[in-house]
Amino acid sequence: MASSSAEGTAALDKALDLLEAVGSAPDGLSQAALAQRFGLPRTTVYRLLATLVARGLLRRDPLRRVYCLGMRCFEMARQAYAMPDLAAAAALELRALRDLTGETSYLAALDGREVVSLERCDGAHSERSSSALGQRKPVHCTSQGKAILSVLPDAERDALVRGLALKALTPRTITDRRRLQAELRVTAARGYAIDDEEIVPGVRCVGAPIVDGHGQVRGALSVAGPAWRLTPERLELLGPEVAEAARRVGAQLRRVRAPVADTEARALAGPWAFHGAHPHWCAEAGVLYWADVLAPALRAWTAPPPSPTGLSPEAAPADAPGTDRAVADDEAPIVGVLVHGREDVSIVGAARALRWRPRAAAPEPWSAWPAGQPVRAACLGAEGCVWLAVETAEGGSAVGRLGEGGTLGVLWRFAEPLQCLRWRGQDGALLATVPDTGAILRMHPDSPGVVRRLVTVPKGSGRVSGLAFDADGGVWTALRDGWSVVRFLPDGSLDRVAGLPVPCPTDVAIGGTEGRTLFVTTARQPVALDMLANAPLSGRLFALAL
Repeated sequence: MASSSAEGTAALDKALDLLEAVGSAPDGLSQAALAQRFGLPRTTVYRLLATLVARGLLRRDPLRRVYCLGMRCFEMARQAYAMPDLAAAAALELRALRDLTGETSYLAALDGREVVSLERCDGAHSERSSSALGQRKPVHCTSQGKAILSVLPDAERDALVRGLALKALTPRTITDRRRLQAELRVTAARGYAIDDEEIVPGVRCVGAPIVDGHGQVRGALSVAGPAWRLTPERLELLGPEVAEAARRVGAQLRRVRAPVADTEARALAGPWAFHGAHPHWCAEAGVLYWADVLAPALRAWTAPPPSPTGLSPEAAPADAPGTDRAVADDEAPIVGVLVHGREDVSIVGAARALRWRPRAAAPEPWSAWPAGQPVRAACLGAEGCVWLAVETAEGGSAVGRLGEGGTLGVLWRFAEPLQCLRWRGQDGALLATVPDTGAILRMHPDSPGVVRRLVTVPKGSGRVSGLAFDADGGVWTALRDGWSVVRFLPDGSLDRVAGLPVPCPTDVAIGGTEGRTLFVTTARQPVALDMLANAPLSGRLFALAL
């Protein structure tokens, strides 16, 4: 038994030797070359190579009669580091750093007490840094390693440094632990690390750590090149650029939540709408006001009482009776709903606005309203101020504050039609959706004429429609023709996707118990008849637990 085990281990060692030799030869190696290199019989080499080919670790080039690495090696390498998101997020920044500097840029990750090169973007010069992908380097003498060490938690960093063998690879390598710790403190303070010919004589490097939105160190970016091109003065200039590129990569690595599978979108009680839209939660009344745009009516959905099973009102059975009713009708399509307070709601049309109060005999028209400027969207701002987006003569939009006498104080103009306008109380900003371009725009009254693009959604994902803001700063929007609603973080990165059983969600609102429910209006009118068979709930009001 012992002899058999030893023979198996020897065969495994020989196979791994062959695999490593082929992996280090970019042009591949022949069977004869491998047999000669390791002094093995050709029949043994043939048998080992055949096994490696069968397992996908090697492939044979029939034209050149050499062996090269197989795709299984690349698959296993990706799985070993389990960071395809890191490589994808860094790809653009690696190219940008290469183009900015002309030097080779690298992506690396920490593995034990070494850093491993994951990606590389070759520089423009014939004489350049050319570390191989997968190459492992000591953590203490590379800019990537020092950058990663500098942002590790103190206890983790100190334990790692204590375990390092500070071997001198060049006369400039740091071999004193106290000096290394001092270097790491400087690196943490300025945001980037420098390798001043510490691992390869004549090569300098500047690197910065990649930290994701949860504070986890994911790797490092770096730029390397000959010391005579990357002078100390140039490294000091490049350092902030590399640090900023690493910050942008980290911002893309916020953990994307799984689609909402455990909080199923529930169709709430009530009839379907031709085009539901403009939902607004009134906390005072515990009512969600919303509108059917095309069969113009203001509706009010009231949550049923908590069930005996302890379910929240928003999680009650979808067909709970008596929870949705029409409270006011209009004659023209509705472009906005303004909730002033408990049972005090305005219905906004393109040419007029009606104010609904239950005690009034009929909705009362606003006396002051912009004339000759069709309204596209409306919202309430601070202290009841009314903001409007109106259509311009050129087909674009103008956004401003409604003043006395129906005048509109325009602060921003756009070439595109806006679909939704919402006031965000956390920062006093206005946000708007532009379905034609997929953009969500941000405006602030303190900066007239200045518009910031928060995010652009590809048209293939659906058309942005409606806006809502949660207590954590997230921005929600519906993707019409995209069967989903999505949440973006304040920096514009995608954070959450929630699938719906209908193709045309139109608008979103946050409310319910403790503001933990996302209400979604949907449309039925644009859904093709054959599609309705697969989406029979189109036009209904939905709720998702946040």
